[in-house]
Amino acid sequence: MKQDIIAVIGLGYVGLPLAVEFGKLFTCIGYDIDNKRIDELSNGIDKTLEVDIDNLKKSKRLIFTSEIDNIKCANIYIITVPTPIDKDNNPDISLLLNASKVIGQLLSKGDIVIYESTVYPGCTEEDCVPILERSSNMKYNKDFFCGYSPERINPGDKEHTLTQIVKVTSGSNPKIANKIDKLYKNIIIAGTHLVSSIKVAESAKIIENCQRDINIAFINELAIIFNLLDVDTKEVLDAANTKWNFINFRPGLVGGHCIGIDPYYLTYKSQKLGYDSKIILAGRKLNDNMPEYISKKIIEMMRKNKLSIKNAKILILGITFKENCPDIRNSKVVDLYNFFNKYKA
Repeated sequence: MKQDIIAVIGLGYVGLPLAVEFGKLFTCIGYDIDNKRIDELSNGIDKTLEVDIDNLKKSKRLIFTSEIDNIKCANIYIITVPTPIDKDNNPDISLLLNASKVIGQLLSKGDIVIYESTVYPGCTEEDCVPILERSSNMKYNKDFFCGYSPERINPGDKEHTLTQIVKVTSGSNPKIANKIDKLYKNIIIAGTHLVSSIKVAESAKIIENCQRDINIAFINELAIIFNLLDVDTKEVLDAANTKWNFINFRPGLVGGHCIGIDPYYLTYKSQKLGYDSKIILAGRKLNDNMPEYISKKIIEMMRKNKLSIKNAKILILGITFKENCPDIRNSKVVDLYNFFNKYKA
């Protein structure tokens, strides 16, 4: 029986760890349009710091390429390209649609395309599949098949790595769903969770980050209230956390490529269906306003201590969106900097 050849499209925080793990067991081709990224990875350098050189060396059957012709031989394509938002907070799936078009041109009968990029529910089958059909001149669920297995990478976390996080899987029909689930079972030590449809898997992914965003927004609002009450927020949370079922979130800036962005994918889809989100967008607005709130509090403290804001020398320790991670995408620390800069500090 012919063994599967896997192509991973997009070698960022999501794609690289996936390609490395599959490359230990299968012939795996890691594809990225960034030639510099391919050169670095070929020399054992990962600028995201998600995969160390020793782990890269263990992936004996992994090949890196920026040449699209080099992935034609694959029969399983896993797409892990970024899905950001635009300046109006609307989903930007252009990279996803472009990847679908390119992969569609490579498809052979029986091939499987698995999406891992975060999307709104319905995106895979309503937006991506028609492009695959047009590009391949083949019929979905007859000539080629699809799946969705949402990424759960936690950048900078060396404990909850790819293999240690349960993987949600799905497929375009029961047979393909089982094949995809079995495929991921080969590399995911924590196990897999097979769901009934692609749309369920898409929905599960999107609410993970919505839930965290809303919980952090609630704690941020509490921090604002406790500040008015002249009560120490940390002390309050530490006291509340002595109850067994208290969920111990902490206040702070919500940036990065997931929590601050993914909720807009769900609210976009709900608006298209005629429902305007109440809680999700309220949480987003509050979290997005935290850099301004913190900046104003700092300026308030400076004035109280008779420190001039203009020409003040302010040291900001940390620029990335979270600790132990080089990613500055959507970092709210940048907003802090811009706010102080506006005051000519």
